[in-house]
Amino acid sequence: MFQILRDAFKIPELRKRILFTLAMIAVYRLGAHIPTPGIDAGALDKLFGKGGMLGFLDMFSGGALKRFSIFALGIAPYINASIIMQLLVYVIPFLEKLAKEGESGRKKISQYTRQGTIVLGVLQSFGISFMLDRYGVRLENVPFWVFSFICVLTLTAGTAFIMWLGEKITERGIGNGISLLIFAGIVASFPGAVAQQWAIWSQTAMFLPKLMVLGGFAIVVIAGIVFIQDGQRKIPVQYAKKVVGRKVYGGQSTYIPLKVNQPGVIPIIFAVSIMLFPGMIAKMLMSRFQSTDTIYRFLNSVVTYLQPPSVLYFVLYCLLIIFFSYFYTAITLNPKDLADNMKKYGGFIPGIRAGRPTADYIDRILMRITLAGAVFLAVIAVLPEILVNMANIQFYFGGTGLLIVVGVALDTVKQIESHMLTRHYEGFMKKKSTFLR
Repeated sequence: MFQILRDAFKIPELRKRILFTLAMIAVYRLGAHIPTPGIDAGALDKLFGKGGMLGFLDMFSGGALKRFSIFALGIAPYINASIIMQLLVYVIPFLEKLAKEGESGRKKISQYTRQGTIVLGVLQSFGISFMLDRYGVRLENVPFWVFSFICVLTLTAGTAFIMWLGEKITERGIGNGISLLIFAGIVASFPGAVAQQWAIWSQTAMFLPKLMVLGGFAIVVIAGIVFIQDGQRKIPVQYAKKVVGRKVYGGQSTYIPLKVNQPGVIPIIFAVSIMLFPGMIAKMLMSRFQSTDTIYRFLNSVVTYLQPPSVLYFVLYCLLIIFFSYFYTAITLNPKDLADNMKKYGGFIPGIRAGRPTADYIDRILMRITLAGAVFLAVIAVLPEILVNMANIQFYFGGTGLLIVVGVALDTVKQIESHMLTRHYEGFMKKKSTFLR
C-alpha cells in the first residue's frame, strides 16, 4: 500500500487529487472541534459519560457529537435523505422517469437529495436541542428559543458544509467523499478509545490474554473483509467472428466480473443510519415524557432494544444489511442492460442464448453471490460487536467501524491504482504516437 502511495505522488494530477482529499479531511476534522454556542460543557460530558447509543453515534462523528461542535450532526441527514430518495425512485413514477434520463436526471435527483438533507438536518437539530435542554446541557442564561435557533442554524449549516465537502472530494479528490469523511471520523476516535480501554484493562489480571484474543480476532475479521471485498465470480463471454474483406474481427474471449460484495460498505452505512434513527428519536422524547409512565417505559424499551447488546438489535441489523446489499446491487447493476449490450456487440455466454435468457442467467448468478456476500457481511459486522460486549469493552469501534474503515481504505487504494493505470496507459500511448511520427 505504501509503495502505491509513493508511486501515486510521482504523478502530478494524482498527487494533486490526494492532497486535495487530505486538505478537505483536515477541514472536516477542524470543524469537529469548533463548539456550538450556549452549551454547558460539564453537563454534556456527564450525558455522554453514560455511554450507550450516544457513544455509538459519537464514533461516526469522530467526537464531534460529544463536543457538540458545528459538525455534531455529521453526515447522518445526508445518508438518511439518500436512502429515502433511492426508495422513492421505485415508488414515485416521476422520480423513476428522472432516474432513466441519464446524467441530467441524476443531477435533479441529487438536488432533491440535498434539499431533503437540509429538511432532515433542521428536524434532527431541533430534536437534539430539545433533548439537550431537558438534560440540562443548555446554559441557564440562554433562553430556550435562542438556544434552539442557534442549534438549528449551526448544525444544519454544518451538515450542509459536510455534504459539500464530500461531494468535492468525490469530484476533485480520490475515493467516495462521504465514505471517506465517515472513515476519517471513525479513525479519529480510535486512539482516544484505545487509550481509555488500555487504562481499564491494565488494572485487571486477564489483561494480556484479553489483548491477544482481541488482536487475533481483529486480524481474522480484517482478513475476512479483504477476502469478501476482492471476491468475484467471472462469467465467460465469447464474441462472434466477423469477416470484413480479408480481415477477421472479433472472436475474442473475455469475462464479466461480478463482485461478491458489489455495494461495498454502503449496506453497513445505511443499516447503521436506519438502526440509530428510532433510538435517537426515542432518546430525545424520553425527557419530555418522564411524567407519563407508560409512554416513558415504551420509549425506554425502544432505546434499550435498538442498541447493542440487544438480540433484537443484532437480528434487525443483519436483516437490514442483507436488504440493502440486494437493494444497492439492484440499482447499480442491471442484468438486462448487460445482456442487451452483449447482444449489440455480438457477445454471448457459451451455452446460453442471447437476450432474455442471458439476462436471467446473469440475474440468477447475481442473486446467489449477493446472498453469500450479504450474509458474510452481516456476520463480519455482528460477531465483533458481540465480542466487544462479551469482553466488556467500553468503546464502540466494533465490527461496524472495522468494516467501514477497512472497506473504505480498500476502495480508495483501488481507485488510486485505477488512476495510476490510466495515467501509465496514456503515457504509453503518447510515447507510441511520438515514435510513429
